[in-house]
Amino acid sequence: MIDLRQIGAAPLDLVADAAECGALAARFDLVAIERLEARVSLVAEDATVTASGTLRAAWIQSCAVSGEDLPQATEEPLALRFVPATDDPAPDSEIELTADDCDDIPYSGTQFDLGEAIAQSLGLAIDPFACGPQAEAARRAAGILPEEATGAFAGLAALKLGKD
Repeated sequence: MIDLRQIGAAPLDLVADAAECGALAARFDLVAIERLEARVSLVAEDATVTASGTLRAAWIQSCAVSGEDLPQATEEPLALRFVPATDDPAPDSEIELTADDCDDIPYSGTQFDLGEAIAQSLGLAIDPFACGPQAEAARRAAGILPEEATGAFAGLAALKLGKD
């Protein structure tokens, strides 16, 4: 949690400990999270806080096809904007959202949860259908054969499968 009154000019280095990595691995259905860290600079303009920086993570997930352990990693930019929560509109009222509104993370009081925003950024970086090197062999063993290519791509498919 970050308190608005404590925001300074120096970037923040956030590193998830082993318990946090374990909890996030369970939350995201991963085998393990080996590393989750972020370096974030915060800029406050009135009650709106812009957070920018870099997310670095390494995790092990199960291959979507074979179930084997599949090491993954990411290093990607972070761009988050925390805004004061507004009153909910009446249930039947019409609201209009702009593209910028979709990226806002509302908070109440004087604190916002930067750690949760980083965890959600990690969740978005995980490919839920990642396949490992044994995926094709597992498909064949299960009798799942590739669809027959037709037309212009039939020749390419035959080359890929080793057919003449």
